Order: sequence, then C-alpha cells, then structure tokens
Amino acid sequence: MLTRLRAQLRRRLRRLQRMALPIAQAGMAAGGAWLVSADLVGHARPFFAPTAAVTCIGVALGQKLRRVIELVVGVSVGVGVGDLLISRIGSGTWQIVLVVALAMAAAVLLDGGAVIALQSGTSAVLVATLLPPSAGGGFDRMIDALIGGSMGLIAIALFPPNPLTLAHRHGRVVLGELAGVLRAIAAAVPDRDTVAAAAALSRARASQKAIDEFKTALVTSAEVATIAPLRWRNRAELDRYRNAAGPIDLAVRNTRVLARRALAVLRDDEEPPGKLPDVLESLANAVDVFRDELARGVDPVRTRALLRTVADESDHLLTADDFSVRVMVAQLRSIVVDLLVATGVSRSDALSALPPL
Repeated sequence: MLTRLRAQLRRRLRRLQRMALPIAQAGMAAGGAWLVSADLVGHARPFFAPTAAVTCIGVALGQKLRRVIELVVGVSVGVGVGDLLISRIGSGTWQIVLVVALAMAAAVLLDGGAVIALQSGTSAVLVATLLPPSAGGGFDRMIDALIGGSMGLIAIALFPPNPLTLAHRHGRVVLGELAGVLRAIAAAVPDRDTVAAAAALSRARASQKAIDEFKTALVTSAEVATIAPLRWRNRAELDRYRNAAGPIDLAVRNTRVLARRALAVLRDDEEPPGKLPDVLESLANAVDVFRDELARGVDPVRTRALLRTVADESDHLLTADDFSVRVMVAQLRSIVVDLLVATGVSRSDALSALPPL
C-alpha cells in the first residue's frame, strides 16, 4: 500500500514538473494582461484580459499556433458582438439565441475554423448572461480580449518550452513501436505462431496514431522554435526530425505490409528463409540506434552502417520461391531504404545499398 502511494506521488510530482512552465506562463500572461488593460490602457475591471491570456496558454499546449490565434480572435469577436447587441436588445432567452448565432456566424465569415466559431459563441454567452455591458465596457472588453491573447503569445515567445522535448518524446514512441513490431514478427516466424503474428499486425496497424501525433508534435515544435528567440538554436536539430518524419512514416507503412505477409506465410504453410528472423532482429536494432542518435542530436553514422549491413544480409533471403515470402523480403528491403533516407541519405544512394534482385 505504501509503495503504491509513493509511486502515485512520484507520478503526480513528475506531472507537476512537466506542467511547471505552462503554469508559470499562464500566471505571467494573466498578470501582464491585467497590468496593460487596467493600468496602461485604463480599462475598469478588464476581466477578459487575464481570461483570454490563460485560455491562450492552455490551448497552446500541444496545439498549432494557428489554433491559438483562432482562439484569441474567437474570444474577441464573441465579446464584441455580444457587447454590441446586448447593450441594445437586453438579455433573455431569444437574445441569447440571436447573440450566439450572430457571433458564430461572424467568426465563420472571418475564418471558418471550428475553434474560432465555438469560442465566439462561448464568449457571447458569457457577455449575455454573467457580464452584460452595463458592468462596464462596450468595445473595451473586445480590446481586453485581444490584449490578453497577445500577452499569452508573448509569454510563450519569451518563456518557451524546449521544442526538442516534444520531438524526442514522440519520436521515441514511433521508433519504439517500429522496432517492437519488427521484433514481434521475428519472434513469430520461426515459431510459426499465427496468434503472435496477428498481434504484431494489429500493433502495426495501431501505430498510425503515433505517427500522426509525431507529425503534429513536429509542427508545434517548429512553431515554438520560430516565434521564440531563445529556441532559434534548436531549429537545425528539429530539421533532422522533420526531414526524417516522412521516410519514417513510409517505413511504418511498409512494416504493416510486412506483418500482413508474415501472417499469410504462416497461414499458408510457406517456408520462410531461416535467416529472416535474424535479419529482422538486426533491422530492429538499427531502429533502436537511430532513435538514440536522433535524441542525442548526432549524425546517425552508426544507424547507416547497421542498415547497410541489413541490406547485405537481405541478399541471402532472395532464394525463396513462395509469393508471400518474396513480398516479405521486398518489404524488408523497402524499409531499409526508407530508414536510410530518414538518416539523411539520398534515395538513389539508399537504393544502391541494396543487393540487386
């Protein structure tokens, strides 16, 4: 019991540690937004300034910069439309219907994104119910929302997270899944274990979510490295990840085909080459090394050497006559090419590393 409590406490502390920077950003952005709106601009009770600042920081976690800007614009449009209408037609059921509809319509006309429309509607509801214009403001509160959103973006730019942390985390997940599937296939083939092969195929198919999250994380990381001067030095290392993302995606897709054909080989009682599991294991080891070299930010020289060794070993697998086995070998060769390209080798040089068919 005590061990479980300690483990839970450690997890919570790690989570707090990960969130420490966004919490600090939100506090500074909210305080800065209130300072600008109340003391510099002279607005009384600038409620929407710190609110928009905190909301901006919250949406910025793992989201694209466009989404953050959409939210800021959405809050401003909703507040502006709500103030304009409620000050003239009053509050009530039909007024809320009209204000929300018009605020969302105006947002759609401005941009068309779902975030900006929903945020406009939410802000209009807040104006129509809890903070009617009599509480202070007209278009002042629209300006407050813009100030708050701007302060949120400034806080992100001045106190940015490390964009490489996000890239490392998602890159390790994707490459870890790729290596895991290759090892699962390597284990299933010599044992002729169709259940294990089917599980490897299911795992390979489920890996697309990790790929999508990896690509989104790289977009977010690149945006942070663009708007934050303190992170400009990280752009070269991020480019390594961004250049590798497409070929890694292709390698994962080819691994799915490899897993599907491995299952067909076992179900059809075809005889795979005896060295195939060893070659797959060597390929998985190369993926592990690539993951580590990417994380360290070094030129993946070892990975290239291991992949070229795998390419040479694939020459001994080309004697099989069964259709599914030959497809497996072809997919293995394609994965080697994709990973060599991911390490920075040109596609023509990667193809030349393969023994001729």
